[in-house]
Amino acid sequence: MSTLTAKRIVLREFGLPEVMQVETENLGEPGSGHVLLRQSAIGFNYIDVYQRKGVYPLPSPTGLGHEAAGIVLAVGPDVAGFKPGDRVAYMNAGLGAYADHRIVPAEKLVAIPAAVNDEQAAALLFKGLTAQYLLRKTHRVQPGDVVLVHAAAGGVGQILCRWAKALGAFVVGTAGGAEKCAIASAAGADAAVDYSQADWPEAFLAATGGRKARVVYDSVGRDTFLKSLDCTAPFGLVAIYGAASGPAPAIEPELLNKKGCLFLTRPSVFPHNADPAVFRANAAELFDAIAAGHVQAAIGARFALAEATAAHRAAEARATTGAILLIP
Repeated sequence: MSTLTAKRIVLREFGLPEVMQVETENLGEPGSGHVLLRQSAIGFNYIDVYQRKGVYPLPSPTGLGHEAAGIVLAVGPDVAGFKPGDRVAYMNAGLGAYADHRIVPAEKLVAIPAAVNDEQAAALLFKGLTAQYLLRKTHRVQPGDVVLVHAAAGGVGQILCRWAKALGAFVVGTAGGAEKCAIASAAGADAAVDYSQADWPEAFLAATGGRKARVVYDSVGRDTFLKSLDCTAPFGLVAIYGAASGPAPAIEPELLNKKGCLFLTRPSVFPHNADPAVFRANAAELFDAIAAGHVQAAIGARFALAEATAAHRAAEARATTGAILLIP
């Protein structure tokens, strides 16, 4: 195969969206254990904004983006299970998903089943696998569980609501304001509570008939964490998996005892999918949930790859709802 010229987004400094630049790169043949992809859809995640700003330090220069879907163009030596023409996706193949073509390790790829299209895979793999480990690993949701989902109008929050409901849980979603509460309800929450109101824990208990949550999924952090403890049933679990409002405050372990012998964890998606076989098993469970309609891709906006700056501006301005995709 002749040398292929790829376009990709590169950061040589950190800051405003304008620091993202489109550059070209010559890609040769994939090496041992690697695969050359033509990417069809690229997923945006808010971690991309933090990394672009330098909030999470990265070496410079660097690519950007964690997930994409596409078609295999060529495979290198020692690659088994993939061939040219296969539809595949990845979530954690190193930064650099913002590109039209890319060479990635085959062990980071998962085949996309016929029931799932490329845009669904790109929009849902990162967020969906986050929901998957929370719902199926961190706490395996059972029928009848009361589940509290913070930021339920967000990308992961909506997936958590719909999937937990499909698993038989009674789901209460929180969000900031009436409009976002309506989004949470539309995503499957049995009740939606405005957490910008100081008395939101009382509203939560009113919605459940006084029952506290078997598990709280908290991606907000500072603004919700302490009250999350008050909403958790004895021996229940609080899972902090994000910090949209800032890091959760430090607490003494004894507080967990006083609140009802609670469990507290801070998981993340990458360790849960570090092993290739586990990653593919987790993705298969997610794809099955997509095919069954339990997980849906609410794509709110599509931007050309060259318009990545506009995509970041829209995300930071909260000018879109649902997932954002970059289309090469």
